[in-house]
Amino acid sequence: MKRILKMTMVLFSLLILASCSFPGLASNTDEDTISITGGITSEAQILASLVAGMVEHYTDKNTAIINNLATTTINHQAMMNGDASISAARYTGTDLTTTLNLPPEKDPKKAFEIVKDEFEKRYNQTWFPSYGFENTYVFLVRKDTAQKYHLSKVSDLKNVADELVAGVDTSWINRKGDGYDGFQETYGFSFNSILPMQIGLVYDAVEAGKMDIVLGYSTDGRIASYDLVMLEDDRQFFPPYDAAPVVDNKVLADTPHLKEALNKLGHTISTEKMQELNYEADNNLVEPSVVAQRFLQENHYFEGK
Repeated sequence: MKRILKMTMVLFSLLILASCSFPGLASNTDEDTISITGGITSEAQILASLVAGMVEHYTDKNTAIINNLATTTINHQAMMNGDASISAARYTGTDLTTTLNLPPEKDPKKAFEIVKDEFEKRYNQTWFPSYGFENTYVFLVRKDTAQKYHLSKVSDLKNVADELVAGVDTSWINRKGDGYDGFQETYGFSFNSILPMQIGLVYDAVEAGKMDIVLGYSTDGRIASYDLVMLEDDRQFFPPYDAAPVVDNKVLADTPHLKEALNKLGHTISTEKMQELNYEADNNLVEPSVVAQRFLQENHYFEGK
């Protein structure tokens, strides 16, 4: 019975993608409701709830959040189909290379300008200012390791890398461009040993001393809770992944005060604050919508901004 159910779910998922429409999004045809895509991560769901809270606070619209869209491509397709009007969690580096199929750009300002201009021209969509953080790859060490080897930036590793065991995301090792080969070429060194791991396990591994250094995500809440040290990517090897909402221009034109509301979210969330919000959801098991609501209430919905 379980096997039949599993096969049914797989076939259902394929039918969803093949139909080029997404279940549960019919509310977007309601003129009083704006549909917002979030995602499957706590971060994406928190950002979607932040956007929804601002929309409902500053406009006369209701909102519907869709959190079952796993990838940037699916989020983009929902926008293009008209199933959603706002995509709350988009990242410059990802959209640059996947959605736009353009080469990576390592300068954050240039990357943002490219995606902003191209989305306007190609899709009639507006990239709003970054929330203020980027969720990118970052090398992490324990505080005692940083003190022992005097580490604050990635280039500091060059003289000690042959002593260190590194745990990294499995997909990163063979990735072209910003993978391990490119990293060695840019920084001029290799680790003594590099072990592929699921990205969710690297934080516990370094905290427990099973790894000397790991590659994680810069906004993960466990960085702060484990008191890990983030090493600065001083040669800007990893492309920027600044987070921002993307909005269909038609809903912008048709919804008074929407632009003002979303502009207020610009540069309000630092990397450290996003770590804190993610930690609330992932470790303290607070619902992402509640995390977002508390954040907006604490900041009075940025009414003075």
